[in-house]
Amino acid sequence: MEINEILAILMFVSFIGILFMGFPVAWTLGGLGILFAAIAIACDTYFDTFIGIDWAYVSLVIDDLWNTMQNWVLVALPMFIFMGLMLDRSGIAEQMMESFTKLFGRMRGGLAVTVTVIGILLAASTGIIGASVVLLSLLGVPIMLKNHYQKELAVGTICSAGTLGILIPPSIMLVIMADRLAMSVGDLFLGAVFPGLLLGSLYIVYIIGIAFLRPDVAPAPAHVEKLTPRVILGVLRAALPPALLILAVLGTIFFGVATPTEASGVGAFGATLLALWNRRLSISVLRDVVRQTTTTTAFIFGIFVGASAFSIVLRGLGGDDLIEEGLLALNLGPHGTVIAIMFIVFLLGFVLDWIQIILIVLTLVAPVIKSFGFDLVWFTVLFAVCLQTSFLTPPVGYALFYMKGVAPPEITVRHIYRGVAPFIVVQLIGLTIVYLWPAIVTWLPRQAYGQ
Repeated sequence: MEINEILAILMFVSFIGILFMGFPVAWTLGGLGILFAAIAIACDTYFDTFIGIDWAYVSLVIDDLWNTMQNWVLVALPMFIFMGLMLDRSGIAEQMMESFTKLFGRMRGGLAVTVTVIGILLAASTGIIGASVVLLSLLGVPIMLKNHYQKELAVGTICSAGTLGILIPPSIMLVIMADRLAMSVGDLFLGAVFPGLLLGSLYIVYIIGIAFLRPDVAPAPAHVEKLTPRVILGVLRAALPPALLILAVLGTIFFGVATPTEASGVGAFGATLLALWNRRLSISVLRDVVRQTTTTTAFIFGIFVGASAFSIVLRGLGGDDLIEEGLLALNLGPHGTVIAIMFIVFLLGFVLDWIQIILIVLTLVAPVIKSFGFDLVWFTVLFAVCLQTSFLTPPVGYALFYMKGVAPPEITVRHIYRGVAPFIVVQLIGLTIVYLWPAIVTWLPRQAYGQ
């Protein structure tokens, strides 16, 4: 093995090791990029090797960042973040919880189904996982525990439903994926619609099934309000605002009225109007939302800076070629290689979060998939579905942290871990379905763009 390949492997292993020590991701990525660039230059200078990296090569990081800053696709990031945070403040979720409970709450598992349906609607309106999980926890956990739901089912439902926003468009994860792979955001948005709805539907099927087989884990309430046209009208009234917001964002993209970047502005404005309509908009709310939007956007772009330095140096060391050769050397064939990549991504989800896996792994394996002739939109959405598990798998699953942070004292970490386990299995079933039937991803973009 050549010296550059050894350095590439050490670079990746060092990244994993330093993360476990608790250092910030952006500083870790950027620092390792500079450190291993210096090591490579020192090897060329003092040990009569030729790796081909010098400080002029490292300066390509500046060009890469400049190109990133000029990318209009990424303008959608702060707009979608603003949209999600403002929607969280608008009071829409509380209204939906109150009305949907009257509709679904009368059946076994109905409260958990209600939480999942609201999670789907929130996911199609916002991609902010932290806000969705916290909001659903505050709304759903008390009422489910009051109705004697099993703690594990209650927290598992909320954690899984709250993470749907990372897959169902508009999703900031899909925006970043499109930027990294120079793909159309619209293609990814449309391709992820059915897989996201499929995943939400599988959650509901599991909840209804477990409630039927084990009535004690999700009992029907003793006293329910009679189902009347007034109740149904209340459900429609509560669902209409987020439905209109979804139509304004995704509908304009689907029908070619607006680009995803323009649609993000429409969504941000629409969420502000909803907050104003519900009398939740104030100067302090607007200031808090803008501040949180700026902080979140800066965090993501800080990781972009570190990832650019890391990936350029890793590429200069031949890391991308090493990974491509390693995957091809497995002799698993095209489909076997895809399965191997999904398995690796699933395992990485235990120790890395989604943005690190995208910026480091996705950009390295995409050329291999392209060489096999697979549809890149299908593979990217498949990759996104697999990343869905990273929010639930301990010890780094962020949904678990959000849940524990707002859960009542009687909810322990053990309850949370045991609660999300069956939903991780459901996610893997959804991943398998998307893998076996690629048309679930490719059909809608082809209909929209006539491909």
